[in-house]
Amino acid sequence: MSRVAACRALLVLVAALAAGAATAEPAPPASSAAPPRNEAPVQQLGGVEVVGVAPLPGLGVPLDQMPANVQTASGGDLQRQQSLTLADYLDTGFAGVNVNASQGNPFQPDVNFHGFTASPLLGTPEGLSVYLDGVRVNESFGDVVNWDLIPESAIASVTLIPGSNPVFGLNTLGGALSIQTKSGSDDPGTELEASGGSFGRRDFQAASGGRSGRFDYFLTGNYFDEDGWRDLSASHVRQAFGKIGWQNDSTDVDLSYTFADANLTGNGATPVSLLARRRASIFTAPDNTKNHLNFVNATASHLLAGDWLLSGNAYYRQLDTRTFNGDISDTYADDYAALIANGAGPAQAAAALADQNAIDNGTHLIQRRFGAGLQLTASADWFGFANQAVVGLGFDRGRSTFLQFRRPAALTLDHSTVPTGPPEITTSLYGASQSLGVYFTDTLSPRHWLHLTAAARYNRTAQTLDGVSIDPDSGARNPLSGDHRFRRLNPAFGFTLTPATALTLYADYNEGSRAPTVIELGCADPRVPCGLPNAFAGDPPLAQVVARTVEVGGRGQWFDRRLRWNLGLYRTRNSDDIQFVTTSTLNGQGFFKNVGDTRRQGFDLGFGGRLGVLNWRLSYSLVDATYRSAFAVNGAANSSADAGGIIRVRPGDRIPLIPRHNGRLRLDYALTGAWAIGVDLQVSSGAFLRGNENNANRSGQTNAQGTTVIGSGRIGGYAVVDLRSDYRITRRLTVFMHIANLFNRDYADSGLLSQNVFSADGGFRSDPSTWTTENAVSPAAPRAVWAGARLRWGE
Repeated sequence: MSRVAACRALLVLVAALAAGAATAEPAPPASSAAPPRNEAPVQQLGGVEVVGVAPLPGLGVPLDQMPANVQTASGGDLQRQQSLTLADYLDTGFAGVNVNASQGNPFQPDVNFHGFTASPLLGTPEGLSVYLDGVRVNESFGDVVNWDLIPESAIASVTLIPGSNPVFGLNTLGGALSIQTKSGSDDPGTELEASGGSFGRRDFQAASGGRSGRFDYFLTGNYFDEDGWRDLSASHVRQAFGKIGWQNDSTDVDLSYTFADANLTGNGATPVSLLARRRASIFTAPDNTKNHLNFVNATASHLLAGDWLLSGNAYYRQLDTRTFNGDISDTYADDYAALIANGAGPAQAAAALADQNAIDNGTHLIQRRFGAGLQLTASADWFGFANQAVVGLGFDRGRSTFLQFRRPAALTLDHSTVPTGPPEITTSLYGASQSLGVYFTDTLSPRHWLHLTAAARYNRTAQTLDGVSIDPDSGARNPLSGDHRFRRLNPAFGFTLTPATALTLYADYNEGSRAPTVIELGCADPRVPCGLPNAFAGDPPLAQVVARTVEVGGRGQWFDRRLRWNLGLYRTRNSDDIQFVTTSTLNGQGFFKNVGDTRRQGFDLGFGGRLGVLNWRLSYSLVDATYRSAFAVNGAANSSADAGGIIRVRPGDRIPLIPRHNGRLRLDYALTGAWAIGVDLQVSSGAFLRGNENNANRSGQTNAQGTTVIGSGRIGGYAVVDLRSDYRITRRLTVFMHIANLFNRDYADSGLLSQNVFSADGGFRSDPSTWTTENAVSPAAPRAVWAGARLRWGE
């Protein structure tokens, strides 16, 4: 089907849906998730769902006045879904979202929405902003999002706002995720939960909340251990969250503290020839990340005279991150060739390099951030028309201290590394970032069926670097210094039409931007590529990324709210998009580069409703993500690479790891008043791997360097089913069970074209001429069964 024909079909579908909704019996809008009772982030007014439109708490705007396909969920939704993490829920609960398990660890996923990513991995182009109680938790060093630092049991509500909404500031290229935490007044009672099962998983949670007079409190903690299903893949997570508050009829003050201590192992992609022999195989180990977080946040809101609400916050966030990665030596092949050229035999050369065929890379990163925000919301008529205006400002400052070392190592039989020499410091860096944002948004309703929205935000960002990079071979010291400034005013405007209670139509245009981060500026020199999250080598200037989004769509309901529908079409074009350009297929070395324009376009279509005791929801998303500018990147593992190992990307080539088609079906059936079962079906099409950015790799062909590539450069589509059930034994005690990947499907959702240094039986091949070039993928977990019990009292 041509694009023109597809657009015509969509327009016909919109018209049909609109006609059906307009003739349906009027009913108040429905929501799949009940919003929390706290007036600050979200309100419930006369059955109309009201959502926040800015980072800090406000009076909110009715959902039917929002010119976007906003999705919401409550903490109860996450619990019913039996989600381990917030990312786990987003994968099954929200349309347009898919998760890549690139690290193979449930706490380290890449969350993609409309082709934009929020990832914990440095080097991933980040395009989503994530807010927790008004604080942007994209880390200052690389804009990454650490999902292990967000306690799932503390979440009261989640709102996903699509597009490049400028009000949410930096990194809002494809969407913003706003998370509100629980409070004692809204979540009273005590709850204990314990579960376990496959992969040696043991998970314990406790939560308690209450209120006494004007004071309230909420406390929760989580203890998680798992051996992992792959080799050498154990992980441990400890989380705690506490909040105390004071409130009266006009004022609400809260002070919260978040603690997290995580020891995560994610051994990532493995060549498919190793996985074919044993699914639990890994490439090299360890690949370990340790996060230690202390996060204090104070928020307050005060209702002034009339309908004016003043909100503010102040926070301090300290994150200590240590990584340790065992990799194949990036110089082994050259050293082997040099020994052979000097007359050594293959066995002699292999023996001489046996203690240095691997390399250990380690980092220590300390990030300290503090900031404050102030916001005023006015809900008062303007020239006789209903109007709500929000104006605010936010200030953030971050300091990062980064230390990197490497040391020679040798591979063991289980593919882990053991050190064979002393560590050498290769990078010592201090980075500072500072951001100031001033924003406003206004919704004016000149008619009861017409609502106009305008917004803008001015961002001013500064990034400063100071340090040194040391060549481990020559000992040469290269200074790292730079002072960069970025400024931009991003606008937005849109409208919604509500000709009937059961119908909303909308259109919106908005712009967002992202300034290059410390790590991107410090790793932008193609002459001296760096490993991630390893050495830096200077800071050539990078331009900030600018996203421009157009979205149109509608939503409504039929048959007295028993059937709901939504349709949203969008197109986002990024200018000066930043990509990490790989220069090594063994250890991920490369550099950051502005590659020109990229485009994400598509639509989300959803239906849902209730049939007796059956709740159901069906969604389909099309994401067409392509490069719109020509550029050259290193792609030595690609069959189309030239003699220098370069591949040419052309406008229209699809961006790797973004599946074009995604579908979700969720069924919840109440067998009895106490027993319920749920089924979740996820369907995804295939995608190109990293290293195949030009989509031109062909298995079995030889490139100009003489390398025969046996990898296809693609991963296939998949369909996976999860089953869950819970049974309420008494009013206080519930038992539950979750079966993931019910039919034990063998699939992958992430990977790259890579060199494989191991034979099919896992042995190291000392002669580099025998190394193969193939797909390396992060395999999805096999069938898993977990069960547990939940005890609650004192509501």
